[in-house]
Amino acid sequence: MTVFLWGVLPYVALLSLVAGLVWRHRYDRFGWTTRSSQVYESRLLNIASPVFHYGILFVLAGHLVGLFVPASWTRAAGVDEHAYHLLSLYAGTLAGALAVAGIALLVYRRRTRAPVFRATTRNDKVMYLFLLGAIVLGMAAKLSDTAGNGYDYRATIAPWARSLFTLRPRTGLMEGVPVLYHVHAVVGMVLIALVPYTRLVHMFSAPVQYLTRPYVVYRSRDPGQLGPRPERRGWERAGS
Repeated sequence: MTVFLWGVLPYVALLSLVAGLVWRHRYDRFGWTTRSSQVYESRLLNIASPVFHYGILFVLAGHLVGLFVPASWTRAAGVDEHAYHLLSLYAGTLAGALAVAGIALLVYRRRTRAPVFRATTRNDKVMYLFLLGAIVLGMAAKLSDTAGNGYDYRATIAPWARSLFTLRPRTGLMEGVPVLYHVHAVVGMVLIALVPYTRLVHMFSAPVQYLTRPYVVYRSRDPGQLGPRPERRGWERAGS
């Protein structure tokens, strides 16, 4: 089971992510969207959406730093382990709380606004379940030991995560990890596998084509030509 969870499942999730993105781009390009429901209700959405997006961005940034920036780098920058733990605890908890609050508002909006609820699919419900589960489990794992310095995941989980990119996963590092971190990691990998098949696919959308597209030229009409053009009989000369 250890080999499957920490040596096979990560690659299955990554394969599902890449293959799903390629398939969606080729065969469902018009469905590559959040399926916005703003036309049905905008007041709550204008509050919930920024709260969720800022929260989840900070959560992702914290994971990237925690997993892929070695402890030796932060120590070299003058941040000792205790200071890093406090920063991770308070900043991570705040980011998670923002994301959870945003999700709660979005779910409340979908449940209490009939047009939005009718536009909610079973796919959306599964996505919300795994997304909320991953965030809450991560917060629970982080808050499970507030008396001491907390669990040092940078000595086990982080090296394991980095080893995945060398195609030599160090699965043994995950054997002594607390159960909450185990469950959080598994739910997170399942969520990664589901991303291309849910509305979360829009996180990979970026208007990069604007960097290379031709200029759009806007021409204004002569003030004397404003208003309807007079009708003329016959053909008009080209360029008129």
